[in-house]
Amino acid sequence: MAGIGIYFGTDTGRTRLLAKQMARKLGARAAAPVNVAKAEPGDLLQHDFLILGTPTLGDGMLPGRSTGLSADSWEEFLPRLAGLDFRGRQVALYGLGDQLKYPDNFVDALEDLYQAFTTLGATLVGSWPATEYSFAASRAVHEGQFRGLALDQHNQGLQTEARIDVWLAALEPLLPQG
Repeated sequence: MAGIGIYFGTDTGRTRLLAKQMARKLGARAAAPVNVAKAEPGDLLQHDFLILGTPTLGDGMLPGRSTGLSADSWEEFLPRLAGLDFRGRQVALYGLGDQLKYPDNFVDALEDLYQAFTTLGATLVGSWPATEYSFAASRAVHEGQFRGLALDQHNQGLQTEARIDVWLAALEPLLPQG
């Protein structure tokens, strides 16, 4: 398997499209992106480095059936990871949100993924500055940095590709080369 695994949860498909964009930029080092609804927990352990993506739904929630989705997503997948050991694995997160429509919980779901994977022993990397956004609050901000790359396709979509490029360049020294 490729050294970089890309997994995502999605509602509208935007998170999947960005996962595919990142995979193209990373080339052969990255496996094809996988929706967590189609993944097995052990699949994630087959990679040395993980990039995990999630939208934030409603009032700061991970995607899942309780948010009205018709398919499983992160909400159902995370409990299935219980007992797995992610020590020695590096994990980078990216999250989608709408800072104008949901200013009080912009990309909150990043924090849920962060907490889940640090509890499992993973090393989380790839924080992102909370500047250049206009929101009131986010659980995903710690010491002025988002827990991962924050993307707002609704209001700042024209900045997405440049942000991805800068973020992946910052991750490059940590990424498997083979």
